[in-house]
Amino acid sequence: MAQWNAIYKAANSLEAHMLKGALEVSGIAVQLQGEALAGAVGELPVSAIEVTVLVQAQHLVPAKQILLAYQQPYTHSWHCRHCGEHNDGSFEVCWQCGQEAPQFTD
Repeated sequence: MAQWNAIYKAANSLEAHMLKGALEVSGIAVQLQGEALAGAVGELPVSAIEVTVLVQAQHLVPAKQILLAYQQPYTHSWHCRHCGEHNDGSFEVCWQCGQEAPQFTD
């Protein structure tokens, strides 16, 4: 039986499902824990409705790398290499043509 490890506490179900999708696209199986408590919003403290994102032990390293990228968004504005459009640093893909942003190293 595979061991599941908590790697992130999402503020809500929407954030948890967004991260789940990002991890699954990379081939990482994900389980979410605590989604059922979202119906108790207002009755429970905010920390009680957090949704925990879990991955199997063998996927901890790549999953944490994806989470790190999620937590550190682009800060550089950039020009698309494909169409030349100027994009704000918060865009991960060109708003004009959909080309991915270049990888920046600080």
